[in-house]
Amino acid sequence: MKFTPLITTASIAISIAMPIFAAGSSTPEKPKPTETTMECEKGFVWNEKSEKCVEIEESNLNDDQIYLNARELAYANQYDNALRLLDMAANPRDPRILTYQGYAHRKAGRAELANTYYTAALDIDPTNITARSYMGQGMVRSGDMTAAVDQLIEIASISGKDNWPYRALANAIRGDITTDY
Repeated sequence: MKFTPLITTASIAISIAMPIFAAGSSTPEKPKPTETTMECEKGFVWNEKSEKCVEIEESNLNDDQIYLNARELAYANQYDNALRLLDMAANPRDPRILTYQGYAHRKAGRAELANTYYTAALDIDPTNITARSYMGQGMVRSGDMTAAVDQLIEIASISGKDNWPYRALANAIRGDITTDY
């Protein structure tokens, strides 16, 4: 019962947050499994060019492929493999790369380190609603509901409420443990 005033405040804040523009509205849902997680052993990723699984360090993927494969690995609970792949990015300052480094560290239990990556991603792109959602979910886990609600309000102001990052963080704030991202 002690969270009732905070939840009420959060509900009011969420309901009045209005979208300013549609940036980030194409943020994808949870990745669908591909050959990387369906066919390849841990420590390997699917290489489209060779049409086979290759060791992460030998993958020769471009940054877009690194991002997609690392995201999939992270969602498959292969956090260290995702980080190994993300470390190979040609542009380590790409907000997508930083966001998923944060995600993998947070899910592996390194919340403080995760926040450094989320913050770096947001310093480069303040409209990165995925980084805001993941950071907010970490705040929920650590009990900082006020800061989590602040992130939710920011997401709504950037791209509205009809997107996956908003829904995921709103669910976490409501205590829905069935959608733990």
